[in-house]
Amino acid sequence: MLYTNVCLHTFGYILPPKIVTSEELERRLAPVYDRLKLPLGRLEMMSGIRERRFWNPGTRPSEGAISAGRQVMERAGLAPEKIECLIFTSVSRDMMEPATASFVHAGLELSPNCLLFDLSNACLGFLDAMVVLANMIELGQVKNGLLVAGETAEELVESTIESLLADMSLTRKSIKPAFASLTIGSGAVALFMCQAVGNEERLRLVHGAWKANTAHSGLCQGSHSGSAITLMNTNSEELLQRGVETAHLTWQLFSAEPGWKAPDIDRFFCHQVGSAHARLLFNSLGLEADKNFETLATLGNVGSVSAPVTLAMAIEHKAFQPGQKGAILGIGSGINCLMLGVDWEKD
Repeated sequence: MLYTNVCLHTFGYILPPKIVTSEELERRLAPVYDRLKLPLGRLEMMSGIRERRFWNPGTRPSEGAISAGRQVMERAGLAPEKIECLIFTSVSRDMMEPATASFVHAGLELSPNCLLFDLSNACLGFLDAMVVLANMIELGQVKNGLLVAGETAEELVESTIESLLADMSLTRKSIKPAFASLTIGSGAVALFMCQAVGNEERLRLVHGAWKANTAHSGLCQGSHSGSAITLMNTNSEELLQRGVETAHLTWQLFSAEPGWKAPDIDRFFCHQVGSAHARLLFNSLGLEADKNFETLATLGNVGSVSAPVTLAMAIEHKAFQPGQKGAILGIGSGINCLMLGVDWEKD
């Protein structure tokens, strides 16, 4: 998959106001930890996550997405009527129906001529939307579009803690599938994409590859539709192994394109899951770990927001600059893997 005419024009992101440490979550689980003789600090040690962000109570996914979208429009000097397509990409949604994109569209006061829809694929939703919008731009169906995501982790984390405190049958083994739910954080990100113009010094999407490994779709599953509470069940060890296997196959396809082997790439931006995952991924793919820009320790796993917000923050901190190439490495439960190559052309 190659692109010649797609510009990643402007990013924006919003970090929720509440910082919640792994230590705080463990303090709330003290009765469980004491009964099972689990050491404090286990969550941060296992995940590499020191803290994550939470929204104020009652915040909807669309609200974070609207704030991030508004930030992008202000930074890019965009009038609402100029945006031709809007895609909402989060795991989190305001409700089953209508599409959360509808609330974002209304909140940003976009044109009635703007195409809008939700696109969801676990933690890969935003990257998938980049592909969909890029295809539309390349085909000339639209000249531009706005991608938004707003993840809300609060309900999942709270439900997980309440469930663990109430379950007196828990063992050191049976508690393991719940720990991944405690690594989740909240946040919002947005990206304005458009047709590339001449030799403008802008980041461009130029290359991508993907693989599916759906035989392992049972390794990470959320609550069934209609459930009263939100819970996740994750076989973290198996998911880690199978996810990296899938990434290895995707990387072989991705790096076969001339100019996209490991030495050609200056920075990597990954879906942030855990420190063990990052180590195994980079070792298995033969990549240099010091090229990986990380946000894991302070943001946790922010679902579909993780990879794009990491790229946005790298640009903001000048860790990724004109003249460099970057690779976005995404892995989502399912299992699906998508890798995108971005090139910051320099005049």
